[in-house]
Amino acid sequence: HVQLVESGGGSVQAGGSLRLSCAASGATYSNYCMAWFRQAPGKEREGVARIESDGSISYADSVKGRFTISKDNAKNTLYLQMNSLKPEDTALYYCAGGNGYCNMRPSWYPNWGQGTQVTVS
Repeated sequence: HVQLVESGGGSVQAGGSLRLSCAASGATYSNYCMAWFRQAPGKEREGVARIESDGSISYADSVKGRFTISKDNAKNTLYLQMNSLKPEDTALYYCAGGNGYCNMRPSWYPNWGQGTQVTVS
């Protein structure tokens, strides 16, 4: 059973930065893919960035050049560095994971964290 626990959310002014972390524990395998999603009030959950087990990375167009996803395999921790934050980045951010080649559809991911709130004003 995989557990994902996010941390690092908070409130910042526009133009500021935050770094989110997601600690994974339990049975993850060598082909484990991890991703960040976000959901604003009244909106659907959307993919922000993902990192495949081979290190391949992809981003949503809305965050390219501002957000950076990374993973520390030794610590089983996923990160999302968010720079130049905008009010439209305000959302509940979720970490998600699953075994295999993943995509940016929430329905693909079996493992989810509880979410961490990011508010940009």
